[in-house]
Amino acid sequence: MGIVICIGMLAVGAILTLAVDFNTDAVNLDVVGLVLMAAGLIGLSVYVSIFKRRRGQAAAPVVVEEERRL
Repeated sequence: MGIVICIGMLAVGAILTLAVDFNTDAVNLDVVGLVLMAAGLIGLSVYVSIFKRRRGQAAAPVVVEEERRL
């Protein structure tokens, strides 16, 4: 799951939970929105933790050049 999908799930979940005022007998849109927001938050946290781990291992060595004086 990419970062765009996770943020999209958060946004759609927030819209369903907070902005939609449509009642149905079959589906509770508030619960669907909360589930989408939870899944997006979990996916985003997993993505960030994996991204941090990859960034920490890819450090390049530092090369220091010395000046010669005559």
